[in-house]
Amino acid sequence: MSADRFRIGHGFDVHRFSEKFDPDKPLMLGGLKIEEPRSLLAHSDGDVVLHAVCDAILGAIGEGDIGQHFPDTDEAFANVASSLLLKQVLARASGNGWFPVNVDITVIAQRPKLAPYREAMRERLADQMGLKASEVNVKATTTEGLGFIGREEGIACHCVTLLSSAI
Repeated sequence: MSADRFRIGHGFDVHRFSEKFDPDKPLMLGGLKIEEPRSLLAHSDGDVVLHAVCDAILGAIGEGDIGQHFPDTDEAFANVASSLLLKQVLARASGNGWFPVNVDITVIAQRPKLAPYREAMRERLADQMGLKASEVNVKATTTEGLGFIGREEGIACHCVTLLSSAI
């Protein structure tokens, strides 16, 4: 298979925790509601996992980043579910002839602990992206108490994805 049939994209996102829990904005990661007594500050629902996935896909197809397509200055995206953003990004990719092959995600958070959610997150992402669960990997790590993540001030996420034009 020719190398020009594949593209790799990398995405990164980070959001700060709010001081208080907003019941209208529960913590969402990978499209799942996570039990956490704080919300993330964001224009959308603040799902750092889906934002990183969107950026990875957009990067792979050479279409910029999530902020260019869904700016935080546009009220149309206020509190929007990030799963809708991912759906639009996937449509843009497939419209250009690119389809996800696999995705590898690393969530960086001191808390909440994500082990209880990992498999459900993996399955939800696979469903949203039209992949098998075995083609989605979700990892979680801490910063061992270092930096803003270690002080439990926010959450970050890295994502790498492989797209193919030959599905």
